Amino acid sequence: GLQAAAANLGSVRASAGGYGYLSEPLWWIGVAAMASGEVCNFAAYAYAPATIVTPLGALSIIISAVLAHYILRERLTMSGWVGCALCVAGSVEIVLHAPEEAPAVGVQALAALAMKPLFVLYSLVAVGSATWLAIEVAPKHGNTYLLVPIMICSLMGSLSVVSCKTLGLALKMTFHGNNQLFYVETWVCVSCVVICVMTQMNYLNKALDRFNTAIVTPVYYVCFTTLTLTASSVMYEDYMRQSTRDVIASFAGFVTILCGVYVLTTSKDGPDVAKQLKRDGTTPRRESDEEL
Repeated sequence: GLQAAAANLGSVRASAGGYGYLSEPLWWIGVAAMASGEVCNFAAYAYAPATIVTPLGALSIIISAVLAHYILRERLTMSGWVGCALCVAGSVEIVLHAPEEAPAVGVQALAALAMKPLFVLYSLVAVGSATWLAIEVAPKHGNTYLLVPIMICSLMGSLSVVSCKTLGLALKMTFHGNNQLFYVETWVCVSCVVICVMTQMNYLNKALDRFNTAIVTPVYYVCFTTLTLTASSVMYEDYMRQSTRDVIASFAGFVTILCGVYVLTTSKDGPDVAKQLKRDGTTPRRESDEEL
């Protein structure tokens, strides 16, 4: 959808601030597919810790890389497949040593956790950093450095996961007869989810339009997972329910994922792929773009 919009004469690319992709049916099909996946993801957060659900997002790396290989013709080498395998192995390690889900409590109790000084500090740093990147850095370097839009997505995404988990637990308790919809905190979570998700979609579209899909997905996964695990640990103190061995094993699993993402990233399209993390000022030329 982004490529089709970019191919239209007179259309401004998403990376340049355009929204021509909104008129592309294929883009809306992709959004619908993403929405369906996020609904399932949202349900998962209501029944399991974020430290389990988020790392399983490594599966999206494999699916995206394979689809990009066959549909967008962004070549995936043997090293890329090894990188995908490492991502899955690391995710399995994290899941096997993840903490158990904490007992369900009301939305007001969760809001009290969110008001702890350490999490308030994290939230202020995340929102402040994302705002600074969006206002000061993105207009100048957003089309050159992949990490600019990705960090905005990841910072806001870490807060959206915490809000989604809280909202999911509220709905879960409501469906079991303990209505949580009358609390202001529930609707504050709804507002946070909407704002964060809209911000994520906007800057993720910019990144996908400017950079190679098979590079954006794994880099986004690493940044998003790192910040989400940080936010979840700060708010819910998941590590307090783990033994030292489990904490070490979880860390080792995450390092394995990082190694897998590095292998996958540097294996794409030959030795110049590392340069995908930084673009020059020209319009990107991908094999799939040339065929449009």
